[in-house]
Amino acid sequence: MTTTMTIRNIDDQLKARLRMKAAMHGRSMEEEARDILRAALSVQPVRATTLVEAIRARIAPLKGIELTLPERGPLREPPEFGV
Repeated sequence: MTTTMTIRNIDDQLKARLRMKAAMHGRSMEEEARDILRAALSVQPVRATTLVEAIRARIAPLKGIELTLPERGPLREPPEFGV
C-alpha cells in the first residue's frame, strides 16, 4: 500500500539542501525525502534510562562493594548566637 503525503511550508534553504542532496545521489527530491524518512525511522529509539538504572549498570560489573561505616559519636551541643 502506498500513501501520498504533502509537506507544506518548507523553507527555501531546506528545499535547496534537499535538491542538492538528491542530485548528489542521482535521484528525485521525492525519492531522497523517502530515503531520509526510511533511514530515520528504521533505527530503534533509545530507551531512556533512569539515574538508578544508569548507576546500577556501571556498578554491577564490580560485583558489589562492602563499605565500613565509622562509629557515630554523640551529637555536639548546638551553638549559641548571643541570646
